[in-house]
Amino acid sequence: MLANYSNSVLYAGITNDLIKRVWQHKKKVVEGFTKKYNVNKLVYYEYTEDPSSAISREKSIKNLVRRKKDKLINDFNPKWEDLYEKILSGKALQDDR
Repeated sequence: MLANYSNSVLYAGITNDLIKRVWQHKKKVVEGFTKKYNVNKLVYYEYTEDPSSAISREKSIKNLVRRKKDKLINDFNPKWEDLYEKILSGKALQDDR
């Protein structure tokens, strides 16, 4: 999930290349919602090897009310830090999931 600077706007999506996709949002090369609302801070992610389970999970996250999305992020990333640099440096939290 991505958030804007003030954490007031959230975006959930799926990708097979998290680093590349977040970079695209940060550089605003992707037209649409994230560019319009300046949503480019990686605050939550999950890994799966199965594309159909990723799609199902994305849909379930998108259907959550905001307080449940906030709880998901707070449990994973309590400070709402941008996790992009951590995944770039290999210090990803993927083993914690």
